[in-house]
Parts: sequence; structure tokens; C-alpha cells
Amino acid sequence: MDDFYLRQTPYSDPGDLDVAALPRDPRRLTGLVRGLILHRREGGRFAYAVPEDRLHHDAESRYVTAILRILRERGSGPLTVERPYDQRFVGTCRDYALLLCSLLRATGTPARVRGGYTAYFVDGFHDEHWVTEYQLPDGRWRLADPQVHDARYGVPFDPLDVPRDQFVVAGQAWRACRAGEADADTFGVWGEPDLRGLDLVAHSVVLDLAALTGTEPLPWDDWGPWYGAGPLAEADLALLDTVAAAGTTEELRRLSTDPRLAVPREIQSLTTYLGPRSVTLPQPSTRPV
Repeated sequence: MDDFYLRQTPYSDPGDLDVAALPRDPRRLTGLVRGLILHRREGGRFAYAVPEDRLHHDAESRYVTAILRILRERGSGPLTVERPYDQRFVGTCRDYALLLCSLLRATGTPARVRGGYTAYFVDGFHDEHWVTEYQLPDGRWRLADPQVHDARYGVPFDPLDVPRDQFVVAGQAWRACRAGEADADTFGVWGEPDLRGLDLVAHSVVLDLAALTGTEPLPWDDWGPWYGAGPLAEADLALLDTVAAAGTTEELRRLSTDPRLAVPREIQSLTTYLGPRSVTLPQPSTRPV
């Protein structure tokens, strides 16, 4: 078991949540998370009109403690009971992934949030997405998509065991695009033609590295030279090649201290509804050994 991924980060820490009543089984925990969150773009899928203030503000909640506070404000029932839509947290795929990661860690299963791209939302396109990766007792890691929870999504696999060719982690996407094995223009945010291509994949590699080393970011967080600043220098491309090829936690943690990759105290958050803003993070990105 990987003790590093049993430890909470400032972002995944559930605070004073009493975990004694929570199930330990990853499948049951995933079902619990699905009953607490509604994706802010999926109200129509479930015939629910999302209130505008929730649409704009919930997903800016950076910490699990904030997600849990909002849930408590909207309903007094236990977290183990599925909520009606008007009592749910209205978030994004990142919020599903982070809450599941938090509860897995809290109940004894190593877990981490992963950024990358799905092949199962839009045919022929890799849509930017976040999932949870959890460790089995034998040491293997599995991908779980807690957002995908019934037949209305139409996925032909178990969402608690997403095939690696169906969710392409950011480093794998980078390697495929750099090697000419995949078209970078098929990687992006569906419906947003300006949010696709190799520079967006580069941004995903940096965010995924942050999530793997102690800072689970919002999908629109930004720092360094990685997105929107023009063509990347050869040295930056080579650095991302190295990140994408890293195979151990120790390698990832070492790379995360590079000044071009390290998460600074001040970042830019390019929020969807509230516009760009500067955010001060509470502490350095990496957890102590």
C-alpha cells in the first residue's frame, strides 16, 4: 500500500467529518459521492434546473471542507443517504473526484485525483476530465469515474474500473501527441473550440502533476508558462516529456519542485463564470515527507 496517498492534503482533508459511519468499500463510497453532487452542466440530463448562484459559485469551492459545509447547509440528512437534486453540491468532475479521493483516504484506501481526457463522452474526441485513481490491496491502481453513475451515460464498462484507453491520463496524452500517435486537436474541452490542442494538454500535465504531489487544483487554475503564453520553448517541452515519463512517486515529487512546475502561493484561476482572478493558496504544494 502507498502511504503517501493515504495522507490527506489541505484540499482533500474532510476536517471534522465523522467517518465511522462511512462504508470502506470503494464501490459503496462511489455511490455515496454520486448521491451528493450534481455536475453543473448536467441539470438537463436529470430534468433539474440548476439555480444560477449554485451554477456559478459551488465549483469554486477548492476544499472538501467547503463542499461538506455546503452540503450541511442544504440538508440535515446523513451523507450516506442520496440527496434530492436541490440539496446537492453543484460541481464539476473534479469535485466528484476530489470528494471520492478524500473519503477513500479517510477510510483506509490510498487514492489520488487524476487529470486527463475521456474517450467515452464524445465519439472521436478526448474531453478534458478528472477522475479518482485508487489502489487495490495487491498494489495495482484502478481508475474510477464517480460522475458516471447510470445507464444514461451509456459507457460499456464498469465506472469503477475505467480502461486506460478510455481515460487517458495527461502524461499519456502528452506522449501520444508528441509522438504523432494522436492528433492534439482531438484533446480539449468539448464545445469550446479555443480550448484544445497541445498547449492545453501541456496544461493538463502540469495540473495532474500538482494533484499527484499534494495540490488538487481546480481545472481552470494556471501558473507558469504552460497555457496561453505562446509556443513553448524546447526546454519546456523536454521538461514535460520528463514529467510524462515519470514512473514513481519519488520522481514526481522531485519534478514538482522545479521552479517551472512548482505550484506558487499566488496562482491565476481562470474561472468559467466569475472571470480571471488571483488566488493565494494556503501553503506550499507538496506535503512533508
